Amino acid sequence: MRARIASEGPLRFADFMAMALYDPDLGYYARGTRQVGGAGDFFTSVSVGPLFGKLLAQRFLAYWRGAGMPPRWRIIECGAHDGSLAADVLGELRERDAAAFGALEYVIAEPLPVLRGDQSEKLREFAGQSRILPELATLAGDLLPGIAFGNEVLDALPCHLLVRRGGRWLERAVGWGHGGLQWLEMEITDPALASAAVGLGEGFADGYRTEIRTRYSDFLMPLSHALRGGLMLWVDYGFERAEYYHPARGEGTLRTFSHHRAGDDPLEDPGGRDITAHVDFTAVVEAARTLGWQAKPLRSQGVWLTELARDWLLAMEGRPQPALLRQFQTLTHPAQLGARFQILELMRQEA
Repeated sequence: MRARIASEGPLRFADFMAMALYDPDLGYYARGTRQVGGAGDFFTSVSVGPLFGKLLAQRFLAYWRGAGMPPRWRIIECGAHDGSLAADVLGELRERDAAAFGALEYVIAEPLPVLRGDQSEKLREFAGQSRILPELATLAGDLLPGIAFGNEVLDALPCHLLVRRGGRWLERAVGWGHGGLQWLEMEITDPALASAAVGLGEGFADGYRTEIRTRYSDFLMPLSHALRGGLMLWVDYGFERAEYYHPARGEGTLRTFSHHRAGDDPLEDPGGRDITAHVDFTAVVEAARTLGWQAKPLRSQGVWLTELARDWLLAMEGRPQPALLRQFQTLTHPAQLGARFQILELMRQEA
């Protein structure tokens, strides 16, 4: 980072965040797969146990049946980490519907070699149904109906940082001085960012800080081009735009995580801790719409999973499964993960 700043000047925060998280040698996610779980830095729905993947598999199976049970279909997972969620989904599909499982190609999109190795090991028993690709361009010539999804992926996409000064927006950047990384404020030069900042409107106090992502379309486009139609499903924490950019939310949502402790200084130990910011779901919907996708209403994870699990819960009546019920409560209770995460479903008719 110091060398890049010396040669190119201050790093816009989005570029800093991309290096800190995704540098193939020193980035946070290039360290392997030890970040998730009780002994790691943060806890996800996958950490609760296999039930989350089992319920997702039910949603995916409902899509396949509703699409007319195509003889070939595809699931693309982004941000698959060590492959645990993929293994849970594939195992449940194999158990529930042999025809759907046999027709499926499960693709993990993973640019980092160290993660591809861990995912390949985790999915060894599903080698006939799965592929792990560094990029999705190879799928563009073989479009299939199917699903693209990710659990806590959008929050890790690099974001820009803005600050309000004297009635206008400035971009926060990262420079080098006094022996270390330091914050700088600079004029906004990116037209897309300038337009997004204007779109936030007025009424923000001096010193108000927030985040904006301007490249959701760049993230969604390769996924859209690898599917002939179907479903996109994103699980993450965030808000719709009016709530996200409320004047009372003056310090933004940017956080770091290390050993399950939240921090607010991403310049401390870059590459050594997670960096995240909440998702503007309105911006995701707008980007998806330009690619032909239509959004269903945003719902909390608790509401969405409870509806999805209705038949499973009824089937357990009189013969409960305590371990799975405990997982379900953790995933859905408002005081645990049920209200923390939102579910965004996007649909597109088969072309």
